[in-house]
Amino acid sequence: MIDKNKHGIELMQEGKLEEAAKVFTEALEENPHDPILNVNFGNLLAAIGETEKALAFYKRAIEIDENMATAYYSAGNIYFELEELESATHYFSKAIEKGLENQDVFFMLGITYMYQELFKHALPYLQRAAELNPEDEDALFQFGICQAQLGLIDEAIKTFETLTDRDVQNADVYFNLGVAYAYKENESKALEQFNKAIEIQPDHLLAGNGKRLLEQQ
Repeated sequence: MIDKNKHGIELMQEGKLEEAAKVFTEALEENPHDPILNVNFGNLLAAIGETEKALAFYKRAIEIDENMATAYYSAGNIYFELEELESATHYFSKAIEKGLENQDVFFMLGITYMYQELFKHALPYLQRAAELNPEDEDALFQFGICQAQLGLIDEAIKTFETLTDRDVQNADVYFNLGVAYAYKENESKALEQFNKAIEIQPDHLLAGNGKRLLEQQ
């Protein structure tokens, strides 16, 4: 007997969304109280932009199984997209509480706190995200930004330099490292980083402004 849930996921991965929808619909008709099916159908709806309908399926999965960590995480993503950050915070937090331990949920909760300027709350989650996947440059960058926002300038420099040591081609990394060095009154180092940012992105206005300010001193 074919595993319709597995088959539906395979069709989604192949980009055959209409076929996947048909398979999931049949599966849900047969077993409407399967929380995993509800989450997967919600994921399909989210993939085609039906966010409100997707949310309904995630909440239904939670009603069926209140420990369905992936349902909380998926609902958190929807609320994040809708810029309903308090609700996103709640659902991401619940996903972790219910045992979800992957990097994505820590990163998303950290970013959600960052968007609310709750930097002390964001810091441990971004740190955990960076620890779980040290190769994730975005997680490291956001961790560095959060450190800087909290006045942990030496720590932020160390985090940004983890990225510059890899020769990342992200002008914002060099710009923020330049700002950190300027804060430490190391003007030559700051100028070096602003120049690198401009080399990567010639129209980087903030780096250009930073360079001009330093050169005028």
